[in-house]
Amino acid sequence: MKQVQFISVTPEQLQTAIIDGVKTQLESLKLHFQLKQPKTYLSRSEVSKMLNVSFVTLNKWNKTGKLKAVGIGGRVLYRQEDIDNSIVEL
Repeated sequence: MKQVQFISVTPEQLQTAIIDGVKTQLESLKLHFQLKQPKTYLSRSEVSKMLNVSFVTLNKWNKTGKLKAVGIGGRVLYRQEDIDNSIVEL
C-alpha cells in the first residue's frame, strides 16, 4: 500500500480541498442524472381513444411500422414512449 504525506498543508486546507472535490463531483452527477420513469403500457382501446383512430388504423400502423405494438397473453399493448416518439411535427 502506498503512503501519501502532506507537507505544508493544514488540516483545514485538506478538509476544504476534499469538500470542494466532493461538491464538484456531485454537481457533475446532478447534470447527468436522469430520473427513470416506469414504462407505461396502454391497451388498443386507450390508444384508439387517445389518437382518435379506429382499431383498423392501429393495426395498419402496426403492420407498416409506424407504431410498434407489444403483447402478453394474447393482449395487444403499446408503450407510451413509442406513441410519443411516433408523433412527429409537421
